[in-house]
Amino acid sequence: MSQPTELGTEGVGRLLFKYALPAIIAMTASSLYNIVDSIFIGQFVGPLALGALTVAKPFMDVCAAFGSLVGVGAGTLVAIKLGEKDVRSAEKVLGNVILLNVILSVMVSVLGIAFLDPILYAFGASDATLQMAHDYMLIILLGNIPTHLYFGLNNVLRASGHPKEAMVATITAVGINIVLDPIFIIVLDMGVKGAAIATVLSQCIAVVWQFTIFFRKDEVIHFHKGIWQLDWNITKNVVSIGLSPFLMNLAHCLVVVIVNNQLALYGGDLAIAAYGVINRFTFVFAMIVMGLNQGMQPIVGYNYGARRYSRVIRAFQLTAICATIVTGMVFALSELCPELMARVFTGDADLIALSAHALRIANCAFFIVGFQMVTGNFFTSLGMAKKAIFLSLTRQVLFLVPLILLLPSFWGITGVWAAIPISDTISAVTATLMLNYQMRRFRDYGDEMPIQRNIQEYNERMIKFIRKIVKKDK
Repeated sequence: MSQPTELGTEGVGRLLFKYALPAIIAMTASSLYNIVDSIFIGQFVGPLALGALTVAKPFMDVCAAFGSLVGVGAGTLVAIKLGEKDVRSAEKVLGNVILLNVILSVMVSVLGIAFLDPILYAFGASDATLQMAHDYMLIILLGNIPTHLYFGLNNVLRASGHPKEAMVATITAVGINIVLDPIFIIVLDMGVKGAAIATVLSQCIAVVWQFTIFFRKDEVIHFHKGIWQLDWNITKNVVSIGLSPFLMNLAHCLVVVIVNNQLALYGGDLAIAAYGVINRFTFVFAMIVMGLNQGMQPIVGYNYGARRYSRVIRAFQLTAICATIVTGMVFALSELCPELMARVFTGDADLIALSAHALRIANCAFFIVGFQMVTGNFFTSLGMAKKAIFLSLTRQVLFLVPLILLLPSFWGITGVWAAIPISDTISAVTATLMLNYQMRRFRDYGDEMPIQRNIQEYNERMIKFIRKIVKKDK
């Protein structure tokens, strides 16, 4: 049984490539869930069905947010514990991931099903889209347990030195989903219900694959007796670390709800469908950045636990550069060929025109979003929950929500789109100020390893002891 010590010894650039590439492939493939669903529904069911999916999406994200609460927190904690050579605690985290995910998923499903229609109305559903949104989310909520386990275990796989296996789990789920979508949506004529069934079934198969890995006794951390009990300290640490991405997801859902309601007021169901096009286009690239973040997370967590701060800094710098390149592509495509991007999701001429106009405005500052996303995840990877939570809330809530509520009263529907780049700019400045302070502290610390300090202290004591003996002999 060997620990993933390469996280502390191999070149940071090579490590980031090794861990981020599978995560990028996995996250990009994961984004195909919604992309493929949207393409099939938009092309074969209709614009209103695409609007229903846009309304259901934030509720689906709320459910996934509870999975990320446990998964990201557990992945970070496992990486830090392995960096501290505390394998036993890392295994206890694994057991708590399973228990917490099952408990939370059942709670979310029960409450979600009980208040499904009022929630969908609050999220922007109209009488024309409610039934389709209801049908989709009911199936998603019934399959909530495998969804939560899938997200949680994938984070632990990456943190324990298995980025490729995490990638395989995601690609397997997406591949099955792509195969099942046309069967359920077109052949069986199940519409949005078919898309939901395909998603749940694909994630069930992925969870089975993940379980087979953690049942292997030769793994660094694996299932065995003694880990199947909730530990308050582990639960508290997992939740506190995972609270940042959890709140970020909730904040995103809140923003989508507010945007949907503002768009319904100023533009109607077609405007909501256009927002769905924007979300799905940017979502692909955001998933690439999230893949980079997931590749960075075990490197930063392990080296922070081992107090190798120069490697922590280097990992962040490389990730931020790559993320900025990715979000710069979103900016370029949105400004140069927005109509082409919109046509991927719909053939409706009015929706294409509205979506192209919205893409140009909403993504005019998207090139700085990658840096802000990486900075927030950087603090999460360090276990600095409060800083990560604050950064998560700045872009999504503290700046964006007031702008979305204020600007439409002056500029109408254009004000909704304009609020997004203004918020992106302000939040990126905030992230820069917080990051500079933390980086200065790391540079002041240097690379003081605990074992190095212990050896130095031991040598100093031995020298003093020898000097005493020499003095007595004299």
